[in-house]
Amino acid sequence: MAIFGAILLIIGVVLFFVQKNYSTKLRSIQSAIPATVAELQKIASEIAAEIGSGNLREYVKVRGLIRSDRPLLSELKQQPCVHYTMRVVREYEEKIQTTDSEGRTKIATRKSSETVSNNSRSIPFVLEDRSGQILVNPDGGNIDTEQILDEFCHGNSTSISFGGFTMSLGNSFGVGDRRTLGYRYTESILPCDREVLVIGTAADDGGNVTLRKPIQSDKKFIISLKSEEALAKSTANAAKGFFYGMVGCLAIGSVLLILGLILKK
Repeated sequence: MAIFGAILLIIGVVLFFVQKNYSTKLRSIQSAIPATVAELQKIASEIAAEIGSGNLREYVKVRGLIRSDRPLLSELKQQPCVHYTMRVVREYEEKIQTTDSEGRTKIATRKSSETVSNNSRSIPFVLEDRSGQILVNPDGGNIDTEQILDEFCHGNSTSISFGGFTMSLGNSFGVGDRRTLGYRYTESILPCDREVLVIGTAADDGGNVTLRKPIQSDKKFIISLKSEEALAKSTANAAKGFFYGMVGCLAIGSVLLILGLILKK
């Protein structure tokens, strides 16, 4: 009982930090100042005229279209984008030998998986609204992507390929007690020419206004395909859910731990 209580307390502590992260994200969405590209460029020009360029630091939220003259091609589906993440997972089955309380040996088959490749790439892109264009540096951003691939391919070949991706696995895969069933390919992108919400710091380093990751740890850098209302709602719901989960784990865990220690005596 005490052990289960301790486990619940550990889970509660983990949920505390997860809930804190979502709460910070929600405050970031609410506190960022709405702005257009033209407004940011005007503010940057006014500040530069007074005290020189390079001094603009505004935490803002800007909505517009993603533009790129030279977009990335996603590794698997070869789709134009400014950010992608991909993963290739090997799914296999293996024989597990167990011994019961009477000393009898049993052999069971268990399915499992392992990641054989994963990759992520981003490039700076232009955010275009009705008033103008501004550069976005996505490094360090919390990027909301759109899944474009989730496909399982049967086979146990020592080399695999999908789209622009190829990989040699060697002869060690699928030998012994493990038998390869196939490979699951997943990929998500931030596509070009889609409307996006960017919440971050507007800075004019080098004379050009750029949206980038804030220096302050309590301000999140968010790039989302959702509307501001939908993003705030989903973030608030997540924060609330993790809060109740945290309270429940800490309360029940504390009770079980105390009861376990008392009964142990």
